[in-house]
Amino acid sequence: MNNDDTIVAAGRGLALPMAAGEFAVIENIHGTQVVDAWAVSQADPYEYSAMEHTRSVNSSIFLEKGMAAVSIHRRPMLTMVEDSSPGRHDTLLCPCNAPLYKELRCDGYHRSCTDNFHEALETVGVALPFTPASLNLFMNVPVLADGSVDRQPPASRAGDTVVLRAEMDLLLVLSACPQDITPINGADRTPQDVGVRIVDAWPPGSAR
Repeated sequence: MNNDDTIVAAGRGLALPMAAGEFAVIENIHGTQVVDAWAVSQADPYEYSAMEHTRSVNSSIFLEKGMAAVSIHRRPMLTMVEDSSPGRHDTLLCPCNAPLYKELRCDGYHRSCTDNFHEALETVGVALPFTPASLNLFMNVPVLADGSVDRQPPASRAGDTVVLRAEMDLLLVLSACPQDITPINGADRTPQDVGVRIVDAWPPGSAR
């Protein structure tokens, strides 16, 4: 982990302002943590990353190096410029929420990526009345031949990173997914911290 990293605490969320041309370096410190990610335009919070349009533009159900997550207006918001992990990044599954944990027979309140999204936006003075679909970094969701989806522990390793370039001024919202019932965050079902830092150039030291 870099000394300049900001920690997204296990089970919590964070919103980070990014200017167009800046890079977010997101590190899976322990290798087993799924990170739900969203982009929200600073100019208009009702322009946000839309996974249905991202799949359509890229003709792929995964986001891979060289592809962009696009907005509801099909404008590029985040381009994946580097990925050291072996896995693809899911665009299909929803961010976890209270009804999901109720279905999993969780008693009482359980933190969720949906709550993390809204709480993180509140810290920067933004409110939305809905939760967009998330880009699920490091989430290992194979699609089987019959069209069904599986949920596997992440294939990523400790220290794996993805680097996302902001294509407009935006808020990057990250949630270190609090799922501790299914093995989506690893076989030991233990959410972990994630590191993130915003840099002006990538690779480090290159001209912007």
